[in-house]
Amino acid sequence: MMFALDEIDRKLLKELLKDSKRSYRELAKAIGVSTATVINHVQRLESAGVIKDYAIRLDHERLGYELTVITEITVSKGKLLETDEEIAKLPYVCAVYDITGLTDAMVVAKFKSRNNLSEFTKRLLAMPYVERTNTHMVLTTIKEDFRLKEDL
Repeated sequence: MMFALDEIDRKLLKELLKDSKRSYRELAKAIGVSTATVINHVQRLESAGVIKDYAIRLDHERLGYELTVITEITVSKGKLLETDEEIAKLPYVCAVYDITGLTDAMVVAKFKSRNNLSEFTKRLLAMPYVERTNTHMVLTTIKEDFRLKEDL
């Protein structure tokens, strides 16, 4: 169910996407409302599940995660959701999507070594309902930022 954002919510979310570490007072100043208004809106957005978490963005390559892969997965016997949930629990997995098209799911994962990638792929293929995988290696990351900044 979609949550209806008002203009203060939109401005506030845009500011939080820039830097969520700022104080309520700094946020209030940035969007031209009182600190109490910011607090009320943040609490409402959190309660509604619009704001799920406050997180930092890491440079994965600087931490040694130089391999990013996108793996297409074909799942059998109508066990897609159960299989996706198991895949989501695996280390290295950043995202799991049910998709349309020739395959059933798409997984984004990051690895420090080819050996880690090999073990991961073999673990996927050992899952009971995984029929096939097709892994794409990312050569260059042009943009990787899932924070929507427009059209809030």
